[in-house]
Amino acid sequence: MAFSIKNLCERCDAVCCRLTVLVDPTDRIPHHLTSVTPEGWHVMARDEEGWCVAIDAARMCCSIYETRPAICRRFVMSGPYCRDVRATYDDQRRRGIPLTLYNA
Repeated sequence: MAFSIKNLCERCDAVCCRLTVLVDPTDRIPHHLTSVTPEGWHVMARDEEGWCVAIDAARMCCSIYETRPAICRRFVMSGPYCRDVRATYDDQRRRGIPLTLYNA
């Protein structure tokens, strides 16, 4: 079967919404949507199921899209990084290794 971005997106598990997203000091994220890791990193907070708290569950979209973190702006849907993260997500999740979205 030939590779198809459309098919890839239709099967999307919204992995990017479950990554640890590091918040840059220049990001304008409301404090109640962030947390600090034991290592001292400022990150987007997650709910009990591991989803980013900025996700609007009813509409399955980002509730702070216009002011989302810079790293989220660079995470292109169906781009090479997206495909790579999705390819490794299940394996790392099974092994208990959290994925982190770094601001390069």
